[in-house]
Order: sequence, then C-alpha cells, then structure tokens
Amino acid sequence: MEARKEMVAQSDANYHKPESVEELTRSNIETISKLEHSASAKRTPGGILADKIAAFCGSMNFVWVHVAWFGIWIPINTIPHIKHFDGFPFQFLTLVVSLEAIFLTTFVMISQNRQGKIADRRNHLDLQINLLAELESTRMLEMLKAICDHHGLDAALSSDIEQLAKPTEPKTLVNELQNRLPESN
Repeated sequence: MEARKEMVAQSDANYHKPESVEELTRSNIETISKLEHSASAKRTPGGILADKIAAFCGSMNFVWVHVAWFGIWIPINTIPHIKHFDGFPFQFLTLVVSLEAIFLTTFVMISQNRQGKIADRRNHLDLQINLLAELESTRMLEMLKAICDHHGLDAALSSDIEQLAKPTEPKTLVNELQNRLPESN
C-alpha cells in the first residue's frame, strides 16, 4: 500500500515536469489505461458475463450463427415427407427466439448500465478538469491584465478581456441552461 502511494506521489510530481510532449502524452495515456483497467477489474462475474454476451451479440458472428440456425431450422421443419418437430408456423422457434430476446436485452442493459456509470465518472472528471482550466485561464488573464496595467499598455482596456477575466460561475451556467433548454421527459 505504501509503495503504491509513493508511486502515485512520484507520478504526480513528474506529471507537470515532462521532458517532452511525447512524454506527457505517454504519461496521460498510461493514466487513462490505469483508470480503464481499474474499472474493468471492479466488474462482478455477472458483469463480466454480461459484457462478453453483449460483445458477442454485437458482432457479425452472432448474425451468422442465427443465419445458420434459421437456415437449418426452417428447411428441416418445412421439407415434405420428413417428420417435423416444429412445423409451420414454428411456435417452438418463436418461443426460443422470444426467450433469447428477453435474456439478450437484459445482458445488453446490464453492460450498458456499467458503461454508463463509467461514462458518468469520465464526465465528472472532465468537468473538474474544465473548471480547473477555466480558473487557471481566468487567473492568467488577471495576471496579463495586471502586467499590461503596470506597463501602461492599452490591451488591458479591451472589453472582451475584461469580460473573460471575470470568473465563470458554474451555478449561473446551470441555471441558464435549465431556463433555456427544453425539459426532457
């Protein structure tokens, strides 16, 4: 546990001191990869099964299995002079396909719910980073304005810079969005 904390602290210390853009990019990709592996490792056995089933059902192999299945089932049960175990209108096939649809829908929904939770976490992380970046930008504009004021430069008097230098209030933006966007049902 201590070694992990030390590794994270060392990683955090080096994050803002990259030797190149490539090193920073590699570090970012490594961090994202660790987050993905962490989310993947937290899956339950049922979640793993649901993800595998959903992945298979979203593949062409799934389509080909069904083409073969129906391609065998229907002729076997329609060819004359052969005993049919599920004759037209294929009631047993309809039952099996309906049950399959119920279970597949459930597995896909389980997988999508897990993916939705991961996406929500990523969105929260994005929001935090964006808010920090906005705050940093506001502070830099304030510093640039102070430098311009100190040197008597007219750029500090620009109205758009004045507006941009004001801190953005997330609550105000949320209220504005709620007032202007149509309500979803």
